[in-house]
Amino acid sequence: MNKMVYFDNNATSRVAPEVREAMEPFFGELYGNPSSMHAFGGQVAKHVERSRETIAAFVGCSPDEIVFTSCASESDNTAIRGAAEWYGRGMKAITTAVEHPAVLQPVRRLKSQGYETVELKVDSSGQIDLDELRNELKGTKNALVSAMWANNETGTVFPIGKIAEICKEHGAILHTDAVQVGGKIPIDVSKVQVDMLSLSGHKFHAPKGVGILYVRRGTKLKPFMLGGHQEGGRRAGTENVPYIVGLARACELAVSGMEKEAAQIAAMRDRLEEGILASCPDVRINGDRKNRLPNTLNASFEYIEGEAIAYRLSDLGICVSTGSACASGSLDPSHVIRAMGVPFTAVHGSVRFSLSRYNTMDEVDYVLENLPRVIKDLRELSPFGPDKQVPIS
Repeated sequence: MNKMVYFDNNATSRVAPEVREAMEPFFGELYGNPSSMHAFGGQVAKHVERSRETIAAFVGCSPDEIVFTSCASESDNTAIRGAAEWYGRGMKAITTAVEHPAVLQPVRRLKSQGYETVELKVDSSGQIDLDELRNELKGTKNALVSAMWANNETGTVFPIGKIAEICKEHGAILHTDAVQVGGKIPIDVSKVQVDMLSLSGHKFHAPKGVGILYVRRGTKLKPFMLGGHQEGGRRAGTENVPYIVGLARACELAVSGMEKEAAQIAAMRDRLEEGILASCPDVRINGDRKNRLPNTLNASFEYIEGEAIAYRLSDLGICVSTGSACASGSLDPSHVIRAMGVPFTAVHGSVRFSLSRYNTMDEVDYVLENLPRVIKDLRELSPFGPDKQVPIS
């Protein structure tokens, strides 16, 4: 396999060369502990605080509202479980049916512990009903709402500003998993009144192993990680200095060319989408095609398995992901695709293509040259289809 096309950037992204360069000194001569009292550690602490200022500017908040974490899963758990521990079982937790497992599983754990929880349904485009959210908040004294800014599988962007307004009207706390938004569309918590926000560096060209939780000043939250005094007592553990510095550099790179870059990536995504619709019969595009990330395309190919498509493409050097997962010998389709009511004939055949600044139109063309043949071959092997004798329901 000589050619490699990486269209799985929502899973993880390439670390930018500029980010690697910024991190390098902190693996070498600047190895001090930023919590140490001596000057050697103090100079490292200055880099951490400078990075905190850069990241705060990236999301539109004050530096003291940024908490460094190991990843967005930790940030999500801290937001949900920290709020629940503060308010106790009198708190109602509201989320959506299409959240990342890092949100859904903590909320479901709360339910098993006696908390009242709700998972809002979505329509066929993956959007929630805002009136349903209002109804769930009526008469609720203490409520935590956790709604993602953009979906990791379909790219559907929630109206997070309107969600925030509804939460404020009812005195609810709003947490948003903004992992897929970082570096793709602007974030400004001075305008969008979320109380907590999760980000992960490796989704926009920083390394794996670093994330943040933005916590608006005054938000009630108990720490998830206990031990040292780091992060103002909100998250114990020695700071991951090289990765924090790398995350800050990734934020600078993202801000410098976000609008132009988003337009270029969206053009590639649109060309890919148009090519798939033109060359592959019995295919549907999943998600909100008007309100979505510029880099994400989720397509369901009827009568075949998404995993089979991904494996065949992998043999050709094309990296994509599927909304289906094989567990314990049985195929379980994506909870996001199921929640959107995708028909049975297509629910298992979803494939996600997610692009980045490092992709090219030539790579899009390479995918379009090979994908139709893959789909045709798999359909010939499939026992399902409109012209096959095996029933599909």
